[in-house]
Amino acid sequence: MSDLQPLGAGHAPAVLVFELANRAYFAGSVPDRGDAYFDGFDGRYSALLAEQDAGVCAFHVLVAEDGSVLGRFNLVDIEDGTAELGYRVAQDVSGRGVATAAVRDLCRLAAARYGLRTLRAATTHANAASQRVLLKAGFVPVGPADPAHLSGEPGTWFQRDLSVRP
Repeated sequence: MSDLQPLGAGHAPAVLVFELANRAYFAGSVPDRGDAYFDGFDGRYSALLAEQDAGVCAFHVLVAEDGSVLGRFNLVDIEDGTAELGYRVAQDVSGRGVATAAVRDLCRLAAARYGLRTLRAATTHANAASQRVLLKAGFVPVGPADPAHLSGEPGTWFQRDLSVRP
């Protein structure tokens, strides 16, 4: 059993463990965050909480019963009823429907708690797993993503109208 929770100060140690434990796995599909990210983790984490407090973003963690973080699910650049979705799940739960279920939960929260009407997500052409998650969660491809948005990789934008149930 796991629980999608708004990111809070108390999650910091578990988030750092999650990021470090899955660093190599994530680097296989998205650019590595680099050593500077981990060296300055406390400051970066505080900045995330400040962005969340300002209403610019809404960050969430998927927490296991033991308190460990299984995934991160974020709504960024919240403006005019829309936001961009980003997520990552731990390697040991990948391929088990965890990401799809959490993205679906976050879509419900995006509409009910944050008043959003539309979510967008970009993924590289090479990231087939992320594409499957988005499609299963009711997103549809809407066009090419600027490679600059995806660290130089070609990709696709997906979008979901939150008033429509998948």
